[in-house]
Amino acid sequence: MATDLPLVLPGETIDATLIPSSQKHPLRLGPGLRHIPPSDIVPTAAGQLITNPVKNSMWIEYNSNRYTPSQGDIILAQILRSTGDFYLCTLSPHTAPATLPHLAFESATKKTRPVLQPGQLVASTGKADGLGPIGVSPGSPGGCVFDVSLGFARRLLMARSREEGGVGVLEMLGGEEGGGLAFETAVGRNGRVWVGSESARTVVVVGRALQETDRGGLGMEGQRRLVKKLVRDMR
Repeated sequence: MATDLPLVLPGETIDATLIPSSQKHPLRLGPGLRHIPPSDIVPTAAGQLITNPVKNSMWIEYNSNRYTPSQGDIILAQILRSTGDFYLCTLSPHTAPATLPHLAFESATKKTRPVLQPGQLVASTGKADGLGPIGVSPGSPGGCVFDVSLGFARRLLMARSREEGGVGVLEMLGGEEGGGLAFETAVGRNGRVWVGSESARTVVVVGRALQETDRGGLGMEGQRRLVKKLVRDMR
């Protein structure tokens, strides 16, 4: 992520010149910001102030050890068990289970709804057109879940993650630097990334690349060197 982004602290005043002012869309505040009427916008967390003039939005980029659900978030959950009308799911360690209605899947009815087993993964936005079951059950060939920081997950979910979030490792792995590795991913805002591939070694390489990029705070050149090293080691 760019290092020249403004840093803010909880409660301090945000310079008005940093606030997007599009006439086409209302201003949207994301995580880490609060509107105090009539016109004050105050940070609630320490981090980098990110703005998107096109969408007229702004938020604070910061890492937290605990995921706080927010409406519209895409999350990766793991099924614990099924009740009469809901699945109980875990979103992150040491948090209470969340509920997912049986009919929360696209075109689901009592007869056509997916039957999910304990341990299976599901991605959902909480809407009827949620993404549904993801990959295969943990422990089976073809996919695995890797934990990343919440801030890194947010960057991966950006529409232009390479330009806006400074994360190009997935694109590199599937491109020339990675020798065109074949894989697919599903990213959850709650800090979980599912990686699927017909090759177990590819799954491990992609997962390691994500986690090492996250933990090491690697820039684009560092990500490029990491990808080349991991791909070389797997041969």
